[in-house]
Amino acid sequence: MTTVDPIRDKNDILKLKSVLLKSSYRDYLLFEVGINTGLRISDILKLKVSDIRGKYYIELKEQKTGKLKKFRMNSVLRSELDNYISSKNDDNYLFESLRTSGNPLERTRAYCILNQAAQVAGITIKIGTHTMRKTFGFHFYRQTKDIALLQVLFNHSSPSVTLRYIGIDQNILDNAMEKFVL
Repeated sequence: MTTVDPIRDKNDILKLKSVLLKSSYRDYLLFEVGINTGLRISDILKLKVSDIRGKYYIELKEQKTGKLKKFRMNSVLRSELDNYISSKNDDNYLFESLRTSGNPLERTRAYCILNQAAQVAGITIKIGTHTMRKTFGFHFYRQTKDIALLQVLFNHSSPSVTLRYIGIDQNILDNAMEKFVL
């Protein structure tokens, strides 16, 4: 399995959002949910409209860990999702396949959507569906500086696992040390 990277540059995130929005509102929102929740793609694709409609929280049982997870959606994401689901039935999948009506988007199709959009946007890092989760983690950490909270959100065993996972690598550590002066 190939390791993918987080999108560290916020301008690249904006470019990717723009490309996805021009292509499909569904695809754009898939990316928005991924980078604003940190959910795994397997959990995102299983979401139904009823999991979102009228709610401030997303509650689910993680497919990989079997653990219950509850977290608050930010107001911008909730507003976007409310607009998106306004004409959908509660039993519809949030990200429904266009090819196989009534079924969720396939993981492989989500991968293709993200990769094609990244190519159009000129993003050259290794992109996959897991890029969304890693991007969330990277920017959550950069904004909050709270590795312990991120570790809990991701259900990781240690802070070092979380740091490695979100791509805090030697170059970033070297740059931080270069700028640090007492």
